[in-house]
Amino acid sequence: VKEVANLSLVSSACDVVCAAYASSKESQPYLSSVCAAAEQGVQSVTEATASRVQPVLASLQPHVAAASEYASKGLDKLGEKLPILQKPLEWILCDTKELVSCRAAEVREAVSS
Repeated sequence: VKEVANLSLVSSACDVVCAAYASSKESQPYLSSVCAAAEQGVQSVTEATASRVQPVLASLQPHVAAASEYASKGLDKLGEKLPILQKPLEWILCDTKELVSCRAAEVREAVSS
């Protein structure tokens, strides 16, 4: 999970979502109170779950370590095949806008011809 979260695309997308969430909470008072209640609920559930799951995770540690190593290798291979995962979201959006703009210009040129 940490490796996935550290991918530039995932990290920058999370930053964009967090910024939008924070901005929405600031600009909408009703939404802010609903979000605060939801956040507190999630925190309570997380704390309760963590205390109950910890013993199970301890017993499964060798299996979790093996799965983590396997997932890490798979993620490395995926990163090699999809280098876009190493690019930040802003770069991808900019590149996509540029590509669409170029294609639109080509279509306009073709139509006008």
